[in-house]
Amino acid sequence: MVEEEIGAWIDANYDPAMTVGEWWQLLADSGYAHPSLPEHAGGKGWSQAMEMAAMRTIAAKDVVGPPPGLGYMLAAPTIADHGTPEQIERYIPQILNGREAWCQLFSEPGAGSDLAGLQTKGEQDGDEWQFTGQKVWTSQGHIADLGMLVARTDPDAPKHRGMTYFALPMDQAGVDVRPLKEMTGRSFFSEVFMDNARCAADALLGDRGDGWRVANTTLGYERAHIGGGSAGFAAVNPGSLANSFDKICGDVVAFSKQKRAGGTAPGVGMKLYGRYTALAKELGRTDDPLFRQQMMKLYTMLQVNRLNIQRSRVKSQRTGGEGNIAKLYDAEIHHAFRELGLTTAGADGMLAGESSSTDPTISELALFSLAPSIYGGTNQIQKNIIGERVLGLPKEPGPDKNTPFNELPKNQ
Repeated sequence: MVEEEIGAWIDANYDPAMTVGEWWQLLADSGYAHPSLPEHAGGKGWSQAMEMAAMRTIAAKDVVGPPPGLGYMLAAPTIADHGTPEQIERYIPQILNGREAWCQLFSEPGAGSDLAGLQTKGEQDGDEWQFTGQKVWTSQGHIADLGMLVARTDPDAPKHRGMTYFALPMDQAGVDVRPLKEMTGRSFFSEVFMDNARCAADALLGDRGDGWRVANTTLGYERAHIGGGSAGFAAVNPGSLANSFDKICGDVVAFSKQKRAGGTAPGVGMKLYGRYTALAKELGRTDDPLFRQQMMKLYTMLQVNRLNIQRSRVKSQRTGGEGNIAKLYDAEIHHAFRELGLTTAGADGMLAGESSSTDPTISELALFSLAPSIYGGTNQIQKNIIGERVLGLPKEPGPDKNTPFNELPKNQ
């Protein structure tokens, strides 16, 4: 079994006195850092369900998890699917050992849910590409070494066929990253302005003009990952800017167990459910039958989501909308955690940060809980995709799909 295999490997190799950099490199070399990647890309070719079982084992063993973030979640599997052997060798090892962090340069002020309406311009200049435009809602852009950039390289082509996908170095004069302050107090998202930003010609992923297909691969992994929930292992940010490599693994694990404000909103999953359940028992909330019903509803939602993800791995049972369904369900689970946490904490749920006498993550999650309905494609977009691509419902009326982009009304 997966749990026994990776559990035995951890017992034989993990030392809490190791640095994070040493541990990440061990994980990368073993293939356990991202086991659902194919073997030629540093993984083991496991299914997503097997990988999630491995991550839950890592969490249960109280060890530092693999490098988190969009490089691991999106860039690595997209590059494994569409990259050349040289690109796989260049980018994926540096993601798996945490040396390079990535961000996603997709959304624009006028092209969020309508991603194909993006206008960032990409032009070839000899053996380089140069880019001008603006991106927004760029997760962890302020600590990224590289960005997954989709730019319009042929405005004369139809809307979905004139885009190309690139790996853009973020540390250059032509890239200006401006963090956005959220109501949580954090700056998880950023605006990114590009003014003659550049990348080498060999940083083009897939074919020129085929960016929509490659981007949809990335979006598919994003929805599946978001909908899969969180294993809840101890983690620190990857990349050269975060520079977490010299941190001691045992210290990272101990810090992850503290009830504190700041950092990031906690991942929603069985580990957080157990934490909230323990708090509810401590405060005597579980004597209330309505509260117990609320707890069981959330528990059921978590288990149904887990089983739905497992079912999606069986080819004969797939509908094609599993990622979208999981993404929708993840938003509902966040809302349910918000309600359970606030009901548990009572009036204390109105107090943020160190003012909380119960658990400061309750108010943080309450503030953050609306975000999953928006990022990664809004709930409305997910329902449109399910309706059109799975149920076969007619698309909304609009211009002919072969109309050149530069002839379309703006954002149409």
